[in-house]
Amino acid sequence: MKVLMINGSPHEKGCTYTALSEVGKELERNGVDSSILHIGKKGIPGCTACMGCVKTGYCVVTDDKVNECIDLLKEADGLIVGSPVYFAGPNASLCGFLDRVFFQKADPYAYKPAAAVVSSRRGGNSAAFDRLNKYFTFGQMPIVSSHYWNGIHGNKAEEAQLDVEGLQTMKILGRNMAWLLKCIETAKHEVPYPELEPRQKMNFIR
Repeated sequence: MKVLMINGSPHEKGCTYTALSEVGKELERNGVDSSILHIGKKGIPGCTACMGCVKTGYCVVTDDKVNECIDLLKEADGLIVGSPVYFAGPNASLCGFLDRVFFQKADPYAYKPAAAVVSSRRGGNSAAFDRLNKYFTFGQMPIVSSHYWNGIHGNKAEEAQLDVEGLQTMKILGRNMAWLLKCIETAKHEVPYPELEPRQKMNFIR
């Protein structure tokens, strides 16, 4: 079993990485592999609704890591997305990245457990956390919880490493993710995944 973790911070080894690493250590202690995909520092364009992905399953934009992420997520058993908090929301580049990962491509991710992790200097964690969870509920991905909302505090990695409660939250999140993955693996032969239905869309203005 393997969990893909997305580091949505421009800082590859900052506070978001610190939180994800704590989750990863607990996953490893529970026999689950993990890897971190860093989206990088370059600006990431958002989805333009060109619908090109409907034919191929991949985004038409190829100069960032979106299509790599699509392949990694298809292979993974679970997903954790980490983001810094900017103005009470996730990093805009990460939102553009996830819009393109999920738009018209979410069905292969269904029933893979997922969780969001957010990092702020002081406030805005809850709003950013809520925003990220919308991707998972759209994709029929069970959301994994901890004993508190999945946030850590600090302006630098060294400060985040001092957030004892935040680190414990990440540790429990990793443990709960591993537990749910094992439950699904044990039960999937006796309790098959629900059948996916074609999406029925309706416009409110005709």
